[in-house]
Amino acid sequence: MPISASQRAAFRRAFRFLSFAIILLGLQTFHATPSARAAESEIRFVDSEHSLATLLRQGAYLEEQEKWGEALSHYEKAIRRFPNEEKLLGQQDLARIHYDLGRRYDDRSYQAMIDSLSMQQAVELYEEVLIKVDSYFVQDMNWQLLVTRGNRCLQVALREQAIVRVQAAGEAAIPITEHEIASIEEKLRSLHRERVIKTQKDAVSAAAATAALVSAELGIPQTAVILEFVAGASGGLDNYSCYLTGNQLQDVYSQIDGNFVGIGIELKADDHALLIVSVIPKSPAAGADIKAGDRILSVNGTPTTNLSTDQAASLLQGPKNSRLELSIASPEQTTRNVSLVRRHVEVPSVDSVCLIDENEKIGYLRLVSFQRSTSREIDEALWKLYHQGMKSLVIDVRGNPGGLLSAAVDVADKFVPQGTIVSTRGRSPQEDYDYPARRSSTWELPLVVLVDENSASASEIFAAAVHDHQRATLVGRQSYGKGSVQGIFPLARCGAGLRLTTAKFYSPTGQPISNIGVKPDVVVHQTEKPVLVIGATPLPEKDPILRAGIDAAREKVAVR
Repeated sequence: MPISASQRAAFRRAFRFLSFAIILLGLQTFHATPSARAAESEIRFVDSEHSLATLLRQGAYLEEQEKWGEALSHYEKAIRRFPNEEKLLGQQDLARIHYDLGRRYDDRSYQAMIDSLSMQQAVELYEEVLIKVDSYFVQDMNWQLLVTRGNRCLQVALREQAIVRVQAAGEAAIPITEHEIASIEEKLRSLHRERVIKTQKDAVSAAAATAALVSAELGIPQTAVILEFVAGASGGLDNYSCYLTGNQLQDVYSQIDGNFVGIGIELKADDHALLIVSVIPKSPAAGADIKAGDRILSVNGTPTTNLSTDQAASLLQGPKNSRLELSIASPEQTTRNVSLVRRHVEVPSVDSVCLIDENEKIGYLRLVSFQRSTSREIDEALWKLYHQGMKSLVIDVRGNPGGLLSAAVDVADKFVPQGTIVSTRGRSPQEDYDYPARRSSTWELPLVVLVDENSASASEIFAAAVHDHQRATLVGRQSYGKGSVQGIFPLARCGAGLRLTTAKFYSPTGQPISNIGVKPDVVVHQTEKPVLVIGATPLPEKDPILRAGIDAAREKVAVR
């Protein structure tokens, strides 16, 4: 049987990072229920921050601490400086394998799948994954690399004691010894040394042979071994493709729809507890007077100190109308118990709608994400500001990781009168498409768009479209540079899914976005970042980019 969370904690240090994922277009920011974001490292290094040796040393330190989420983020940033450095690429992939492994085995839907799938069903699942990857991924397949990465995922799972021997019901799991791991690794090298993988059939045969060997040697279920190849087949394709457990797939759908069943809080790990970063308006948490800055000490009597954030998030989830008991500590260290009822929570994609300058009638809104409701929410915000006398508009997409391609096109279409909004190009001709502006009427008011290094994907589509058509002045910092489109593909067998990169996208003038980003017209350098969470009040006096955006809006009105 799979190892329990408490048993596994004895084998390896629990992860303390929040999960990442994306919705069709976007950075890997995992908006679970409750939503979650990766905690920033408290570590500060004083050596030369630009040298390759220092970057590798910093990454090694995070790995030693088993801070795989932070290590993954660190290597991704380092690769932006050294894009073709093989050592960084290898360590990034290793960090991703560890990070994804922890997330999968902390996910109850994944554990249930291991228990329910037979060996044959697991092989059929692997075949389905390979077919989808071969059919839709943006690049041609290298079957040898897919199998090699599957083996690497398996070896990490063995060393992390994530997959364990089959035990009788009620018996404690027996750890795999270092000698056993070294022995099976050598046997796996011998098994694959002369094996050439040129086709999908070859890949399936190699995975099945590996599962049979590991099961015979270690007593590990063949299903669990095959599932490591399933994870490896998608997780190593690029930074944005991955396997989605059943629960993760449902979270993706919740992001797309902009609603979920929960209590409505955004969390991050902080000092052996769960720090509440923001509270969604009109949510159960808001109704219970839970505030940003509070900490969750326990969930239904279970302390959060020794839980990974995925485990804690799993405890916070539950069916609609079910009850949840939390122990909450305020910033003043006052502790109280709170009883909440889970219900549907609507997550706004448009926030902080206001006249940021009453005298000049400068409107402001923040686009949090691009989801199904975004076009409607934008319309409501625009008309609200119009009736307040708006003469110009500042749209803030800083920190917006992306979302739906269609939503980005719809929003840009409200301001671009004609021409192409974005073009996509993929390996398959069906992925090649030019998205045109189609609205018969558009908003013609002066427009400013705020961007930063965390504006990604769908945000970049919108920013590039209004910029290339000379409809907006871009203010802030160069955007992230995630110029690819992902598709979500449900898997028939188990309720899980795949996220696969299917195309690259290009601005109206044909400029690529990948690894380049969108450059602002007005560059603003700032050392202190403003708080950009749902419900936060925009404060120009503490936000240099917002101040510069307001100045740009004034200038556009003055010369009109």
